[in-house]
Amino acid sequence: MMLSGCISVNAPDKPIVIELNINIKQEVIYRLADDASKTIESHGDIF
Repeated sequence: MMLSGCISVNAPDKPIVIELNINIKQEVIYRLADDASKTIESHGDIF
C-alpha cells in the first residue's frame, strides 16, 4: 500500500515578534565603580 500526502507551508499573517529584555545595569554600574576607584586612587589628594 502506498500513501501519498501533500505538505503545505504558508507564511504567517502577522509578523513574528521577538522581545528581548536585557539587563545591562549591573555591568554599567560595575564599570563606573571600577573607573571611580581608579580615579580616586590616582587623584586621592583632591578627595
